[in-house]
Amino acid sequence: MSNTITQVTLKNGLKVMLKEIHTAPIISSWVWYRVGSKDEIAGKTGISHWVEHMQFKGTKKFPNGILDKAISREGGSWNAFTYLDWTTYFETMPAAKIDLALRLEADRMKNSLFKEEEVASERTVIISEREGQENEPLFHLGEAMQQTAFRVHPYHHEVIGDMADLQTMTRDDLYRHYRTYYVPNNAVMALAGDFETKAMLKRIKELFEKIPAGKPIQRLKRPEPEQKGEVKLEVEGPGETTYLQVSYRFPHASHPDFFALSVLDSLLAGASNINMFGGGISHKTSRLYRALVDREFAVSASGGAAVTIDPFVYSFNLTVHPKRKPAETLAALDEQIQLIQTKLVSREEITRAIKQARAIFAYGSENITNQAFWLGFAEMFATYEWFTTYLNKLARITPQDVQRVARQYFQPKYRVVGTYLPKGGKP
Repeated sequence: MSNTITQVTLKNGLKVMLKEIHTAPIISSWVWYRVGSKDEIAGKTGISHWVEHMQFKGTKKFPNGILDKAISREGGSWNAFTYLDWTTYFETMPAAKIDLALRLEADRMKNSLFKEEEVASERTVIISEREGQENEPLFHLGEAMQQTAFRVHPYHHEVIGDMADLQTMTRDDLYRHYRTYYVPNNAVMALAGDFETKAMLKRIKELFEKIPAGKPIQRLKRPEPEQKGEVKLEVEGPGETTYLQVSYRFPHASHPDFFALSVLDSLLAGASNINMFGGGISHKTSRLYRALVDREFAVSASGGAAVTIDPFVYSFNLTVHPKRKPAETLAALDEQIQLIQTKLVSREEITRAIKQARAIFAYGSENITNQAFWLGFAEMFATYEWFTTYLNKLARITPQDVQRVARQYFQPKYRVVGTYLPKGGKP
């Protein structure tokens, strides 16, 4: 599939990225805002996610409930997501009906209402969402791990926010956040599908260029200090299952080592899916599956890398086998990491790991919605060139590269080890 795209920045600062794909009469349209949980301060955690919810509560032109029916009636789908560094909204529609999506996004970029009664209703919804997550042992463990790994940096808190803040934030807090970050000069619009670029750009300018630019945004700058040694924590809760999470400091997605670490991830745990729309592949050939699951140190073993603007963490997630103690499972994980650090991986095994990483990347890039996704997503932490060169950079990784990053990043002094200890009863 061709990677030829058109990039234009409108007078108000909105970056527009267009990619013609004439394989089916479909267009996928995305609007990405450079705002996520990283932009939140204590007392306002979870506000970005809450504002995302409010964007579905209507404007004067498109009242609450109207659009859901309209988009479904036209055979389209829409959704939104909030993450650490960004918030995004998308609609995938029959090509002849895409103007509805364009008009919607232009309108709610500046005209969302934030009615008091809708804010109150959504507070209940989001608190219930948080309470639902709190029923999961891995949520409690993951939240404790994140808070421990990031004492200073605003990656400290979960995207959904802290319960204390969800109970106290006001309509004015939400609206102020919306007006600060939902401005064209803080956004990227990405479309892929069956359109003519010249006509599409003309329509986008008609709808979006009249929206005023916002003030320059002052970002929180609180880099996390270097960790001084391994940190261990325990979380107790209901249930019968013991879990381990081991999180190592991990570079941001634009760092040159990210690609060697992606191959290491594929080798150890099976390739991570860095696109939310991509399919999964079997991890049964990974080293951790064979060494931990097949040998009954763990019931399941996985690893996860994230693409972020600032350095984040790489986490191993292990379900401890009932026959084992957490220390035994951790020792088995450490043995596999040390093996890569001390013994050079064969070229054949690296080739297989790269092949798996390439495959899961391809699965997450093949359809029109995925193509539009990548146009904007890559711009959130790098540029579109990151996407177009990703596979070539993976192909250049050598066994020596993998050994070097394993030694550099997967050191005990750079990690947090968390254990969930079940106390019986229903989780």
